[in-house]
Amino acid sequence: MRRDIFQAIADPTRRAIIALIAFQAMTPNAIAENFNTTRQAVSKHLQILTECRLVKQEQQGREIYYSLEIEKMKEIDKWLGQFRKIWESRFNELDKVLLTIKSNKK
Repeated sequence: MRRDIFQAIADPTRRAIIALIAFQAMTPNAIAENFNTTRQAVSKHLQILTECRLVKQEQQGREIYYSLEIEKMKEIDKWLGQFRKIWESRFNELDKVLLTIKSNKK
């Protein structure tokens, strides 16, 4: 079964892994040290993130390093952008109502 990026980021551990490797590429062991779980569990999360192409693997000698795939994150941001516009519009309307209430009190 092929998962999509939203299924991948639905899990809090996977979101934490994304945040962790956003700053620098890390090995699975280095990533696992940041969690109170097994190395195998972290590997499963990395497998899902890789399958969804949110992270990429790079072999360096004997080690595999995982890093964030920025283009896929932009896809998430683009999807969220449509909701940002809706909320900004609603907040602007709320600001108008609050200003009206405030000016009526004077």
